[in-house]
Amino acid sequence: MITFNNKQIRLILLASAVFAALAAILVFGGVIPAFYKKEFGDEAYGPARIEFRYASFYELKGWQQDNHEDAFAAFLRSCSALQTRASDAPANAEEFWGDQLGSASLAGSVGDWKPLCAEADQIKNSSYADPIVTQGAMRVFFENNFQPVQIVETRAPLPDGPARRQKEMLNSKGVFTGYFEPIYDAARSKSAYFSAPVFRRPGDLIDVNLGDFGQDLSGRRAAGRVEGNRLVPYADRRAINNGALNETTSPVAWMAPNDLFFLQIQGSGRLRFKDGIELRIGYDGQNGHTYTAIGRIIVEREIMPLADISMQSIRQWLESASEEEAVELREQNRSYVFFRELEAPQDGLGPPGAQGVALTPGRSLAVDRRYHALGAPIWVDIEPVVGGGREPIRRLMVAQDTGGAIRGPVRGDVFWGAGDEAGEIAGAMNAQGEMYVLVPRSVAARLPKRTAK
Repeated sequence: MITFNNKQIRLILLASAVFAALAAILVFGGVIPAFYKKEFGDEAYGPARIEFRYASFYELKGWQQDNHEDAFAAFLRSCSALQTRASDAPANAEEFWGDQLGSASLAGSVGDWKPLCAEADQIKNSSYADPIVTQGAMRVFFENNFQPVQIVETRAPLPDGPARRQKEMLNSKGVFTGYFEPIYDAARSKSAYFSAPVFRRPGDLIDVNLGDFGQDLSGRRAAGRVEGNRLVPYADRRAINNGALNETTSPVAWMAPNDLFFLQIQGSGRLRFKDGIELRIGYDGQNGHTYTAIGRIIVEREIMPLADISMQSIRQWLESASEEEAVELREQNRSYVFFRELEAPQDGLGPPGAQGVALTPGRSLAVDRRYHALGAPIWVDIEPVVGGGREPIRRLMVAQDTGGAIRGPVRGDVFWGAGDEAGEIAGAMNAQGEMYVLVPRSVAARLPKRTAK
């Protein structure tokens, strides 16, 4: 046993005090951090894997406060499309989560959804004197019939890497953007200002669902035209601008070139003619070329920093550029969208989405169909919110649309409605968020147990 005399004890206490004081100076002086945790880069972890995590409604922030009546109405519109399909058909024929999850499905069959749609229809036709009771019944409908499933990306540390003693790296967040239905001036004939044709779908355009040729190609599409006995790529934006389609289609109307470009990005819109008449038009095919975001080109060319990129800033640059510069930049996006005339708008609703039902502002979500069924309720928790605000978006939405730029299991595009105000919100929205898919309980019971973390 070691013992110390009083002098030695005083020296130890003095040394301890000096050490503590020195440490405090270094910490509070910013020389060393108060709490040090070693960070490891992506190279220390293996490839990403997709997993499912069962969640509860209690952990969905804002669930109790949401207006479930709005989402309920959107869900019923999706049911109208589901009810026309065979019960034994897959609810999402394009679903493919990859080899790591085998035959796992968040969609199930149409038969898993039809009883839920029937119950929802009964609730809609029930009479409740108190609107609060009505909303409560709709909230309970979702709670009783669905299991929230969060999609997370996991990456295990490499066994021989510097992070080998660390836990799995989890990432549950993805990118959420916004889109809207623009209203643009147009003309029925060409002029110096309205010089861009709004083309109908060409008669020789062929769509190919590559998923029909292999499950690993699910959700991928191609387009082209037949030349002899071969399918060849279709004309790109530059070729179309130079007259490649003049013999194969005709324009619905004529627009200003920049307006047409942004109309094609949104995929639908309303054309307003000089006599006050409005014509709603919607997506009717694409030329098969990959969509290129010209905002990325602007950043790469150091025209504008990434922090300043928005739909509004890109439009401002195009309007201020010379005609040659604007044409050259627009043609960097080789993708080209064709349109068809639609019925007049329903009160407050948007155009039909990919599911064929009218979109609901603030409640319809465009998703990647490789992972999500159209018609599925999805809870989103998005921060920061649109327009530079500080409030998060926490609400129930319904997957009712898709888009060429919407790729990934946690990726969403929120439909905000029609007009300039919706455009301001959609154009400024680019945020991180989480996604909880509401899966029918009959489907959730069949999910592989290893994914139910």
